Amino acid sequence: MSDSSSVRNHTVYAILFSISLVHLLNDAIQSVIPAVFPILHNSLQLSFTQIGWIAFTLNVTASLFQPLIGLYTDKKPKPFLLPAGVFFSLLGVILLAVASSFVQVLGAVVLVGLGSSVLHPEASRVAYLAAGPRRGLAQSIFQTGGNIGQALAPIFTALIFVPFGQFGIIWFSFVAAAAIVVQFFVAKWYGKAGSSRSAASSKASVSKQPLPRKTVTYAISILIMLLFSKFVYVASMTGFYAFYLIEHNQLSVEKAQLFIFTLLAAGAVGTFMGGPLADRFGRRNMIWFSILGTAPFSLLLPYANLFWAGVLCACIGFILLSGFSVIVVYAQELLPGKVGTVSGLFFGLAFGLGGIGSAVLGTLADATSISFVIKLCAFLPLIGLLAAFLPSDKKLNMTQIELPQNVVKA
Repeated sequence: MSDSSSVRNHTVYAILFSISLVHLLNDAIQSVIPAVFPILHNSLQLSFTQIGWIAFTLNVTASLFQPLIGLYTDKKPKPFLLPAGVFFSLLGVILLAVASSFVQVLGAVVLVGLGSSVLHPEASRVAYLAAGPRRGLAQSIFQTGGNIGQALAPIFTALIFVPFGQFGIIWFSFVAAAAIVVQFFVAKWYGKAGSSRSAASSKASVSKQPLPRKTVTYAISILIMLLFSKFVYVASMTGFYAFYLIEHNQLSVEKAQLFIFTLLAAGAVGTFMGGPLADRFGRRNMIWFSILGTAPFSLLLPYANLFWAGVLCACIGFILLSGFSVIVVYAQELLPGKVGTVSGLFFGLAFGLGGIGSAVLGTLADATSISFVIKLCAFLPLIGLLAAFLPSDKKLNMTQIELPQNVVKA
């Protein structure tokens, strides 16, 4: 069987798990920043408003650059960007470990944000190339690595940053170095697979009757609203729920972080299950369930005791985070042939909306209280009702057939 046929028809699990590992390492680095907010709050005497702006800077940096990188690499893929992106994160980790002021922390998170802005659209394209016929599963494998990395950050905070302080972040320079090594391996495969795909496209093409532009715009608008509800709520939990537990239940920083770990660890499991479940029950149904299904648990969480708070965090994490990889694949099918642009746009929106939410919520917490912010954000998953208005899976995937190129042009 030819290389081009292999690229198109077989799932390359070695590459999928490699990019999932890099996603794990990258998101562990990125998630360290909100996880160490309580440490920075004390060591640098930061206000909640400043903490919100740190999260805003991290996420908006990634948000602005990811769609641009995706658009650029859709025209001409750049495999060398994979290790280069992680190098920016390495520099950010080193600066964050030694930062002695609010401005230096902002500089560090800009570098980490740049690293993520390169990783996500390019690695998502690699997942698309390595997926073969299993796009939902491939995106879930890629995303699961990121969610595991996010889940580990609170544990690192409890085990490393609380006893060793801010400088303990320097240990993550070794994590970044390991990710760079793996990215060189992935970039080598990516270069060959991209060439094979280009060769294949000269012989065959996919003919798909596109949805009307109005329908696509309408559907993308709904997806953006769903991302808003999902990632502003996640920002409220990862950035401020630990403070809520410390204030209302007199927990230590270490114990409060365990609840965030529970939410994100359950989210990693949900992310892995999301793709296969969407393949079975439909992407629109899975998107709807992943957001609206969170609402009963999010509304109960601010009033639960510690035992039930742990249970509810697990339910919220599993359900809420099961849908993002499905949203990305759904959007890729809305705009076929623009994998990098779509991936960059949606990863960028995820970061950007989370960043804006963090800045607004931090300011709101200073003006009101942490309790008010957590109770207000509990209503965000109700926006998941909008998923009912998305085009059905059948409508999204109709009339897709592979034809020789000369037939398509005829």
